[in-house]
Amino acid sequence: MNCASADLRNEHEGILFGLEILEQMVRTVKETGQIDINDIEDMVNFLRLFADKCHHGKEEGLMFPAMEKVGIPNENGPIGHMLIEHNEGRKYIAEMGASTENGALNANRFTEAATDYFNLMRAHIEKENKVLFPMGDKMLPMEQQAKLLQQFEEFEEKVMGKGTHDKLHETLRRFELKYFNNV
Repeated sequence: MNCASADLRNEHEGILFGLEILEQMVRTVKETGQIDINDIEDMVNFLRLFADKCHHGKEEGLMFPAMEKVGIPNENGPIGHMLIEHNEGRKYIAEMGASTENGALNANRFTEAATDYFNLMRAHIEKENKVLFPMGDKMLPMEQQAKLLQQFEEFEEKVMGKGTHDKLHETLRRFELKYFNNV
């Protein structure tokens, strides 16, 4: 049986790929001074829905409380640190979204927020994958792991809706063709 963290690690792979695309978008803006504003808005939508609402929603609402119940500390501990970083990431996503207000790109605002975001999230994912999730894998009984996996599926269906994951991954595939085809 898989640990519940395997589902979250799998989602990390999608988020990391999104961060590679975001970094390429920043390069494009810095090199050309231009980018399709719709692409920024679509990337912000991906980050809000997939990375934050779905992925962080599973962590904050299901995984972290289960880990806390088996003794992994929240306050002044690894869970609390991850929650602080989730909130910091939300601020950067909001800044990226605000960089396209009124249909015009504020390039500096976008590139700074995006760079801060992908740097934060890469380090954050590393800590979860290599420190926090292994702690949980050792401490959470397999029955709880199975229950969490079921709850993840139910959460995703309820919060995201059927087909949303596929649409968001299609956005990444479209960006992959656009931003990495010419690299």
